[in-house]
Amino acid sequence: MPLFVETCVARHAGDRSEQQDRAAIFAHPSQRGTMMAVLADGTGGHSGGALAAEQVVLQAKRSFESYVPDSATPAQLLEGIIGDAHRSIRSARSATDQEPHSTAVALVLQPNRISWIHCGDSRLYHFRDRRTLSRSQDHSLVAELQRRGRLDDVGARFHPRRHVLLSCLGSEHPPQTALAAPVRPRAGDCFLLCSDGLWAHFPDEELAQTIASLPARAAAEKLVRDARKRAAGTGDNISLVIIRLNDAEAADAPS
Repeated sequence: MPLFVETCVARHAGDRSEQQDRAAIFAHPSQRGTMMAVLADGTGGHSGGALAAEQVVLQAKRSFESYVPDSATPAQLLEGIIGDAHRSIRSARSATDQEPHSTAVALVLQPNRISWIHCGDSRLYHFRDRRTLSRSQDHSLVAELQRRGRLDDVGARFHPRRHVLLSCLGSEHPPQTALAAPVRPRAGDCFLLCSDGLWAHFPDEELAQTIASLPARAAAEKLVRDARKRAAGTGDNISLVIIRLNDAEAADAPS
């Protein structure tokens, strides 16, 4: 069944003085039906976080545009992007007095499979028909406490160290990554990549409902607007990417 891909990228500085998130979508220059989405949430002082997040996007774009499926698997591509971005951020750190770090989440869409990877607490959600099929697991202190049964959702939301990461790009230690098992593209699938400035304000069910019930751009506008209201003047940077797979024949049919 042919699929029509609907996408949207959105960012908002929130109540911060600087936007240190980065997000982008790239089409492959020669591989038909192949695209990449990448999102990064940088930290590290004035401009340091923006520099780190920018390195993630630049490395992703460079690696993806030279990617040849016959010579490397999607997993190798994604893992290579994380490793290259980590080394680039480390090099930038040695040249300044800043300590740039970044999260990263990247997705590759091909005609026969979808693969993704993440590091840190920027998330990827996989929705289908208003249901949450999967969600990336944060590399953060509160997420680890939750996995051990020592903290519930409410406690995690208000924990004083909820922003502490156990792994990120640019740190002294090699980044811990999670590579998802690939899935086959299917009409009705929706993918959301987002930073914690967005997901911190929504339960999974509300995200799934909003993205399933609205066009991608309208869903992004609503999510940003609602996140801003719920942050009540204390909002972090917001970034998100929405990818929706629709039945091409249904999209072309008259309403």
